[in-house]
Amino acid sequence: MNGTTVESFLRLVTKAIAKTILVALLVPHAHAQGVNPAYPTKPIRMIVPLAAGGAMDATARGVGQKLSDYLGQAIVVDNQGGAGGAVGAQLAAQAAPDGYTLIMVSANSVIHPLMYPARFDTSRDFAAVSQITTQPHVIVVNPGLPIGSVAELISYAKANPGKLNYASSGNGSLLHLMMEVFKHASGIDIVHIPYKGMAAAYPDLFAGNTQLTFASIISAIPHIKAQRLRAVAVTSGQRAKALPGIPTVAESGVPGYAVTQWYGVLAPIRTPQPIVGRLNRELIKVLQQPEVLARLAADGAEPVGSTPEQFTGHIKAERDKWARVIRQAGIRRE
Repeated sequence: MNGTTVESFLRLVTKAIAKTILVALLVPHAHAQGVNPAYPTKPIRMIVPLAAGGAMDATARGVGQKLSDYLGQAIVVDNQGGAGGAVGAQLAAQAAPDGYTLIMVSANSVIHPLMYPARFDTSRDFAAVSQITTQPHVIVVNPGLPIGSVAELISYAKANPGKLNYASSGNGSLLHLMMEVFKHASGIDIVHIPYKGMAAAYPDLFAGNTQLTFASIISAIPHIKAQRLRAVAVTSGQRAKALPGIPTVAESGVPGYAVTQWYGVLAPIRTPQPIVGRLNRELIKVLQQPEVLARLAADGAEPVGSTPEQFTGHIKAERDKWARVIRQAGIRRE
């Protein structure tokens, strides 16, 4: 073996040794941070803090099914309803921060701890992964009312003080706060009738015992098509693709009004950043798939796909906004 060959051989050996040392150093470091380089190696539980069958459940299952394709592991949706979502949130907050427990959250997840004693805090106990969707609600009225627009609703409420009431899914719920913002912006005063969920509220709306509500588009569309309810306006800044013929509240005479529901994914706090980053990247891919977009559109939702930092900022802004509304409206827990 001549000198040149020996030198080449030694360089190869040196590179191989250096690579082996680097791997030996990095793998223990990854494990020390709680990161399995092969993550995920088993099914992932996604807690939905509401009963099965609702809009959040449908979103979690639709997104979860596609996410499992990208991660190579099943996403098991676990419905843990109770106490306005607090039961599921507490379970998720107490789970191991290893990437195998996630939770789907909404605006209500931020509002609930502002209204009721809670053993979890959305910002303190969770790491943001990504906002998934934003979706407007729609103002619907009993068809027996002479109301077909926001302007007519405001005029009727002012001409008939104390005669209009609205249903919500509970005291301090997003639907309750949406209407309080609307009342303040439009200068009307109508009576709040809280129910234990909108399933209980709809029969009274159909019968005219309550006159209107802010409903999720996915739940309202069948009743609008059956003419059991009349759509007046949507609550987003732009018209909803699912109801393109229905104007927004803002363009109907209440400038600046824009309030929406949203869904997002959180992980327990201290979940390693590489895992959060992987989940974020795969969720954004999911939200770009035509079949997922079509399903969301049918439910009246728009995809978001934010970074963890953006979602963290969104949660803080929502918390500040709803705390201000609760304080200004003098809303008290039941």
